[in-house]
Amino acid sequence: MVQVKVFNSRGELVGPLSVPKITKADAEWQAQLSPTQYTIARNKGTERPFCGTLLDNKKKGIYSCVCCGLPLFASTAKFNSGTGWPSFFIAVAPENVVTASDRSHGMIRDEILCSRCDCHLGHVFEDGPAPTGLRYCVNSESLVFTDESEVAKLAEI
Repeated sequence: MVQVKVFNSRGELVGPLSVPKITKADAEWQAQLSPTQYTIARNKGTERPFCGTLLDNKKKGIYSCVCCGLPLFASTAKFNSGTGWPSFFIAVAPENVVTASDRSHGMIRDEILCSRCDCHLGHVFEDGPAPTGLRYCVNSESLVFTDESEVAKLAEI
């Protein structure tokens, strides 16, 4: 079980609530996700910069995990970092995103993962704007966007 915050049927963030951790076999993830989503979300891939479908999204709403639907980031926390990936200065709830040490490619970085299903989201850096100073640098392929008028439907996860 993991502790997360979710949206209720009125579109309000509630919790933390205890929900089951989601684990699936690779074949199940492959059946659920596109090949690109699978490579990025389940195999810790990275999409090319400036190519993600959500990079230039200016709509108001919520960005959720492509694998399990857990709400992760709000459009109100999105900013243009100039890096080529959707960037956020804070998660919708600290419980919903976890970090892990990533020592790949000769670097030491903080990988960000969905706390419910361990979907690889991207990395977090300490060069973001106020008030947090953080930059959650996220792959578009790891996210699904829900317009603010539809946020109450996220209560179905």
